[in-house]
Amino acid sequence: MVRSFLGALLIGSTLVGCASSPSGGVQVVDRNSRDRVTTGHYIVQRGDTLWSIAFRFGWDWRDLARVNGIQPPHVIYPGQRIRFSASTAPAVAATPRPAPPVPKPAPSTPTVVATPVPRQPALSTTPSPPVSKPATTPVTPVTRSASGWAWPANGTIIGRFSSNGSLNKGIDIAGELGQPVLAASDGTVVYAGSGLRGYGELVIIKHSDTYVSAYGHNRRLLVREGQQVKAGQSIAEMGSTGTDRVKLHFEIRRQGKPVDPLQYLPRR
Repeated sequence: MVRSFLGALLIGSTLVGCASSPSGGVQVVDRNSRDRVTTGHYIVQRGDTLWSIAFRFGWDWRDLARVNGIQPPHVIYPGQRIRFSASTAPAVAATPRPAPPVPKPAPSTPTVVATPVPRQPALSTTPSPPVSKPATTPVTPVTRSASGWAWPANGTIIGRFSSNGSLNKGIDIAGELGQPVLAASDGTVVYAGSGLRGYGELVIIKHSDTYVSAYGHNRRLLVREGQQVKAGQSIAEMGSTGTDRVKLHFEIRRQGKPVDPLQYLPRR
């Protein structure tokens, strides 16, 4: 029975992690495992987002929010406990008491106040400095598939998706150090950082309530969380963080479950 329990942990985890670490109550073993974690809990660390936690533990972010009673705009805080057991109903927040009514002031005789005439500002011959616009990364024209996806990078596929839960959850694309990594579809950046072990510098983009995509092992990230991006927009530079060679690890997840990106990308 002990062996069966350990085997279940190895199959059910989604990323490399530390067993019994202070950051949570579940064991995270391998990033290439695909099953949803349904026991234990995770303690939110600085830099975590609801989407990154859902991605890490194989959940759809909407389900994870519902189980934990997290309401829009889905803000979480360091030290908050995220539960993975759907059988336990989330705690219901206490309903705030209504504020006591404020008595209306008694009517008083209006007072007429003279409004001073503002002085005319002196004219200045010094030109105002131009207002700087936020920097945006370039958008490369791309070919989209019928479902709206584009290739995230040019290069040879060196790792393919496997339906076996213990193998690859996406595809690996070889390339050059610093090569542009492109958004595969329009969306919003919901994670940009290196907090998910096994992915290095990672970007996660939410495209809809159903789909997210992930871009791992980058050398440098060019976007920030909350930023809107377009298909073909440069979001990172290809690198080798968290792996042994320069490559892009690319995933598409549908309702939290990894799917084969080659079924969504244009044919080459």
